[in-house]
Amino acid sequence: MVLCPDLEAGCSLADSCKAEDLKKFKEEHPGYQVISYVNTTAAVKALTDVVVTSGNAKKVVDQLPKDAKLIFGPDYNLGNYINEVTGRNMLLWNGGCHVHERFSVSKILELKAKYPDAIVMAHLECKAPVLAVADIKGSTADMLRESKNNTAKQFIVATEAGILHELQRTCPDKEFIPVPPEISESGLECSCNECNFMKLNTLEKVYSCLKNESPQIEIDSEIAKEAVKPINRMLELS
Repeated sequence: MVLCPDLEAGCSLADSCKAEDLKKFKEEHPGYQVISYVNTTAAVKALTDVVVTSGNAKKVVDQLPKDAKLIFGPDYNLGNYINEVTGRNMLLWNGGCHVHERFSVSKILELKAKYPDAIVMAHLECKAPVLAVADIKGSTADMLRESKNNTAKQFIVATEAGILHELQRTCPDKEFIPVPPEISESGLECSCNECNFMKLNTLEKVYSCLKNESPQIEIDSEIAKEAVKPINRMLELS
């Protein structure tokens, strides 16, 4: 059983790659394998050869044949980074996360001037210029590990602000400074960068959906059968 506290709590990254569009793209590029980021729908996974996370994408891509023709989606920034560090030339889907697209180099440099000893950590979904000024580039798991192992006491964090709670919980003696968006969706200045979709899920809604076992998510059995294959392939390779 899969429950969703708020059916409006979708994902801008997943929405940037519709299954029907990917199907057409595959047809236009015969002979290509599809690598899909985990933040995709089951229908997209059903059209995918192997799924990846930000933490294992490089490891998975490195294990594929050097002459393999690859499509990577939907996150363009993550795919661009993997191309750079692996020397690949994957075809990149032009999708993105609305949170990570709003980070800017200028805001990071402003914070760096204010906190000169701070370590800059940026998620791989950020744009290339943002990654270029980051000391640590990686997944949220990488950030959690680095914050525990690094002797620095201050960290500037460029990813969705929800991670700040876990960072502070595991490292109560350190300071974590969120990078604000260049321009917020409301047009107003704000101190951190949050996902509007994730914030729709509240404790009250979680309680209600667990109590009532509703709303439930139903996946077509054929789509589910195909969608699990690239997940299993990822587990084999990682």
